[in-house]
Amino acid sequence: MIYLDTSILVPYYCPEPNSEIAEGIIMEAGQPAISNLTEVELASAVSRKIREQNLSQTDGNRIMAEFQSHIDRNLFLMIPVRMLHYQIAKDWIARFSTPLRTLDALHIAVTFSNDLTIVTADERLENSARSLRVRSNLISTSS
Repeated sequence: MIYLDTSILVPYYCPEPNSEIAEGIIMEAGQPAISNLTEVELASAVSRKIREQNLSQTDGNRIMAEFQSHIDRNLFLMIPVRMLHYQIAKDWIARFSTPLRTLDALHIAVTFSNDLTIVTADERLENSARSLRVRSNLISTSS
């Protein structure tokens, strides 16, 4: 089973050159996993697109409603971020051996503790996951 990083969800819900790639990944996955953190990051990405005038507020509202509908219909397996995940993430960051960012560490910790493979378009996240021996799949989104 796979865990979707937000870098895969954004082009799935927002019109981008990589949208077809993201759609294919999600459709092939069956019921991919995400976390509460993914919900917050998607809202942040949509908000940024609206502020930068790359997306209308109407489209932003539609995207967030569609995402919520997909959650409500169990398109995704929702994994809550727990205290264990924070501890794992802190321990990894405290190794000082990767350029691991806080939220990426949490995504990887959720993936690791649930024996999943993280799917991402973020090369830095994927490199960190690999160095921590967490299964990962980097999706090339270049056209």
